[in-house]
Amino acid sequence: MALSKLEKRIRIKRRVRGKISGSSELPRLSVYKSNKEIYAQLIDDKSGKTLASASSREKGVDAKGTKTEISAAVGKAIAAKAIAAGIENIVFDRNGFVYHGRVKALADGAREAGLKF
Repeated sequence: MALSKLEKRIRIKRRVRGKISGSSELPRLSVYKSNKEIYAQLIDDKSGKTLASASSREKGVDAKGTKTEISAAVGKAIAAKAIAAGIENIVFDRNGFVYHGRVKALADGAREAGLKF
């Protein structure tokens, strides 16, 4: 029996998460995208805490333009919050999504704003 699209993504997500994890010095930047919105979190897996988050639903994020442009703005917003919290280096977790389009735009926006992957 064939796997559904969601089951495939979850299988890829589990495989990736087996290899990477975040700490307070090197947090994990987790990305989630729905059809309308995109969300990013900086996570410390050792303590199980979210250090910073940004999304396309926040008032501070410039939510104008295409979904890709909005994703880049979310990347810049999460990078600004991370740098304000004293975080420069991160591990990127694409959460089972293909590194293309909106996910790539978010990563590039975060890199532009000063985060190092």
